[in-house]
Amino acid sequence: MDSLFLILFFISFLAFFIGMIKPNMVLSWSPEAKRKRKHVAKYYGIGTVVFFTLFAITTPPTSESAVKSEQTEKEEAEEEDNEAVKEEENAKKEAEEQAKKEAEEQAKKEAEEKQDKIEAEEQAKKEAEEQAKKEAEEAARNAETMSQTQAVKMAEDYLNYTAFSRTGLIQQLEFEGFSNADATYAVDKISVDWQAQAVQMAQDYLDYTSFSRSGLIQQLEFEGFSNADATYAVDEVGL
Repeated sequence: MDSLFLILFFISFLAFFIGMIKPNMVLSWSPEAKRKRKHVAKYYGIGTVVFFTLFAITTPPTSESAVKSEQTEKEEAEEEDNEAVKEEENAKKEAEEQAKKEAEEQAKKEAEEKQDKIEAEEQAKKEAEEQAKKEAEEAARNAETMSQTQAVKMAEDYLNYTAFSRTGLIQQLEFEGFSNADATYAVDKISVDWQAQAVQMAQDYLDYTSFSRSGLIQQLEFEGFSNADATYAVDEVGL
């Protein structure tokens, strides 16, 4: 039974998370007027709490006596093994120390012989990498890839219907399948007032639930806004 409640908890939590971004996806069965975040929080938020509580209640407790007995047996077995192993380790330690000394001397000799060759190879490799990096950066500056173009368009589409922080929008684009480089490029390509986005998100939160001033600031920081932008937004909405 506890496994069932655990599965239901994860399903409710996943629906709640998705619903905070796209309410229509998890409230398709609900009337159009009720496909909002506050109803997502009402249905799936409560469900998440309830199923987690039921899971905690139905999970069978661990037998303390069984654990203690198992621990005692383990300690006794370890003590017996330690006595037998200790003598073997002493002899092994002496052999290892001698072998280690010989190996260190041999390694030092080989390292000295190879040092010049290694330094020359590293220098050549470094120069090649720097040249390749310079060429790649130049090529990237000269052309915007199709993936970058699509990432820019999707970033603009998201901002047309909801608020995002810079890091939140990058993460959303990565969730949609774009690489971090393309997502970052797209977010930096568009012109966005992130403080205004913070204000909009603060107002959206207050439209469907209550927050203290510090709680709303922390929530905005969790969404990816800086403390300065979060504080500015909370001030703007009058909290």
